[in-house]
Amino acid sequence: MSYFDCVVIGAGVAGMTSAIYLKRYNLNVLVLEKGAPGGQITQTPNVENYPGYSTIDGATLALNIFSQMTNLGVSYKYGDVIRIEDTGEIKVIYTETEKIETKSIIIATGRKPRKLGLLKENELVGSGISWCATCDGMFYKNKCVAVVGGGNSALEEALFLSDICKKVDILYRGGNLRADTIIQNRVQEKNNIEIHYNTEVKELLEVGNKLVGIKILKQKEKQELNIQGLFIYIGYEPDTGYLENLKLNLEDQYIVVDSKMQTNISGVYACGDVIKKELYQLTTAVGEASLAAYQVKKYLENVK
Repeated sequence: MSYFDCVVIGAGVAGMTSAIYLKRYNLNVLVLEKGAPGGQITQTPNVENYPGYSTIDGATLALNIFSQMTNLGVSYKYGDVIRIEDTGEIKVIYTETEKIETKSIIIATGRKPRKLGLLKENELVGSGISWCATCDGMFYKNKCVAVVGGGNSALEEALFLSDICKKVDILYRGGNLRADTIIQNRVQEKNNIEIHYNTEVKELLEVGNKLVGIKILKQKEKQELNIQGLFIYIGYEPDTGYLENLKLNLEDQYIVVDSKMQTNISGVYACGDVIKKELYQLTTAVGEASLAAYQVKKYLENVK
């Protein structure tokens, strides 16, 4: 069984940043991640609002942070956390393969893409359904695809796909896009992008377990679109299902923290997109992560 001063759960930007600070405080820290390091940012083709970079792709930014973290000697391993037990000063983390004891925890598991909730949606993942254009876009070269959503992520991915695909339809249930004006202007300049307002996807059409089209309701009229790929960007939900037995204070499944990133459980902190807050940005995640690490340092000084 392993033992650490602090275990960071999640290797997104927030998790890796907190680990960097913890290691610089000379603490024995472990980062657990059930997927690829970097989190959701690895799926973003262009990051243009992070200080120090006019533009950088998300995967490169994540790799830079990961390299900085591992070069400091931070312990990092794959681990899908299934539950956490609070035994007082010691917290016990259970993954599918091991049990880890730690004096403190920083939860930084972020959010996961929300699904449409349609029949056969799960079965068609990888066969027409995707939440990552930068990952899967090349599978649809010179084909027709659709993007669901009206925020920055949806439009950025539509722009990325427009350079690969024959036609890109943006399907948005509202009457006005929510994306930044500069991104909307870029979309308007693309000849192969069409925006459908007041539109909802009602049914997935498949042949041989492959997506061949969708049924939509556009301004109360039923239509069909012949597409081979559907990319979904309708928001996110926090990844907190594994915390059910921990009795954390949650709001809409987001973790509630105070101004010091502390949860209602002593020694357990949270930061990044998994917490309840007003603004979900890389810059806020980094600030929260550094504060969480500092508060862990102070906490450990008092319990030693």
